[in-house]
Amino acid sequence: MMMTYTPKLTINTSLLLLGIATALVLAGCATSPTGRTQLMVISPEKAISESKSAYLSTVSELEESDQLVTDPKRISRIKTITGRLITEAVAKYPKTASWEWSVAIIDDPDTLNAWCMAGGRMAIYTGIIDQLNLTDDEIAQIMGHEISHALANHTAEQMSRAMVINAGLAATAAATDNNAIALSGGAMAAKYALQLPNSRTAENEADRIGIELATRAGYSPTSAVTLWEKMQEVGGSSGPEFLSTHPSSGNRAKELGKLAPEMRQLNPTAKKSAVYPVTIVQ
Repeated sequence: MMMTYTPKLTINTSLLLLGIATALVLAGCATSPTGRTQLMVISPEKAISESKSAYLSTVSELEESDQLVTDPKRISRIKTITGRLITEAVAKYPKTASWEWSVAIIDDPDTLNAWCMAGGRMAIYTGIIDQLNLTDDEIAQIMGHEISHALANHTAEQMSRAMVINAGLAATAAATDNNAIALSGGAMAAKYALQLPNSRTAENEADRIGIELATRAGYSPTSAVTLWEKMQEVGGSSGPEFLSTHPSSGNRAKELGKLAPEMRQLNPTAKKSAVYPVTIVQ
């Protein structure tokens, strides 16, 4: 006769597993701007709050290392481009008018990167601007893409996924009395939420929303194509750091190129948007 073995859980472990199951059942579901259902264990508001703390900490470190750009020409350029993008973001997503929109221009000639946290707190590195010799239109595509991650609540989504992973590992640790798993799980989940790439679906959403924002703001949609062509060229097969956190298929530029004619109809005269007030962190 075959015997079935049932693991004997402690009361605490059972409660933990029940809590995880309950959290998943009660977790809020949101809909992205493209209509995709998103798991939201962490609310967008909580993601904004946590991002603010992380941003202030990062800015403080940059100030201490004297890495915040103060050159008036660079500041004016980035402030104008991002300000126009934000004007269009707020027009389409009115709730973002309450965000603390800000940009840190980081003096790091070796780093090709840019990002935007939940709540509109951004950064762009001098390396990506200078090494790729970016035009204003191409910068608009980069920042439009990054802003789109915030608009689509991708930070909250990543944090939610990380929380679920961490909870599962914690349950495993409790069931096996393995504290090492719990510790490594927490560290891994934190890294997953803050450092690892967005999903390909999220990247596609940011591409789609970003090219539209940039076009409505008065920048050429075809610059999305030239931007990604430059990205692929720099660094050979490995690509720049930007690509390590922004997974790209070989036909990404081609797909964006297909969108260009449709986008151009949104602003056929390429009329520039007004510049929304944005804080440049110095």
